[in-house]
Amino acid sequence: MYDLIILGSGPAGCTAGIYAVRAGLKTLIIAGSRWGGQPMTTTLVENYPGFPEGVQGPQLMTGMRKQAERLGAEIINSDFTEVDFSIRPLKIFIGEKYFQAKSVIIATGARSIWLDVPGESKLRGKGVSICATCDGFFFRDKNVMVVGGGDNAMEDALILAKIAKSVTVVHRRQEFRASKALQDKVFAEPKISIIWNGELVQYNGETKLDTVNLKLKAQNSKLQFKIKNIDINITMQQFINETMKQFGGGKLIKKERDYIIWQLPIDGVFVA
Repeated sequence: MYDLIILGSGPAGCTAGIYAVRAGLKTLIIAGSRWGGQPMTTTLVENYPGFPEGVQGPQLMTGMRKQAERLGAEIINSDFTEVDFSIRPLKIFIGEKYFQAKSVIIATGARSIWLDVPGESKLRGKGVSICATCDGFFFRDKNVMVVGGGDNAMEDALILAKIAKSVTVVHRRQEFRASKALQDKVFAEPKISIIWNGELVQYNGETKLDTVNLKLKAQNSKLQFKIKNIDINITMQQFINETMKQFGGGKLIKKERDYIIWQLPIDGVFVA
């Protein structure tokens, strides 16, 4: 029996673990098979206090994990499969095995959905990004491409338009899914151009992004586009479906656009 189980091991999960063990709570962090959260897939992090020259994402999270472990937190590198918050103590399942706790902190965070096309994994952090707010500084005065058609893609395009030389939005359909208010702002921004019915099918470059290959559905043709940086912002539907399954469908959470809304309060359950 644990005083506290934390689901997730990104910055929020590790910080919660550090505070919990220092408060004298017997704490278990179920870190997941891909522990460390989104910083594990980034390169230089410049917006975290205390590192004047920046810090590599994996280095930052390794330090957080070691700190939580040194103070006494137990950490399991497994994915939880199910929860039971209907009775106390609260139960967290990993397959057939389960752990009990007086309280649970949900710190599962978010997960980026990549395009999974040739060249992508090699060029992540080398011109290919999933966060305009995080990496926009590196795109200053460059030609940038945004892939996606939802609210987040529109927001990223508008952020980048203030920094970049030009922004090209590529969307696989003939119309955006984003709210009309955001679409109107994008259409009115002179630095933003749009390629409809386009699909990014390949990244090209050795040490950094050089060009991308686009497939244009309407013309049934292919186009090679020279670009320096690209921001991926597509639907989180796959991640949402997996998370809803882990937490029992609509009993604890509901889906609203591309976000998860927690059906709280539940006694002893908190979200970080």
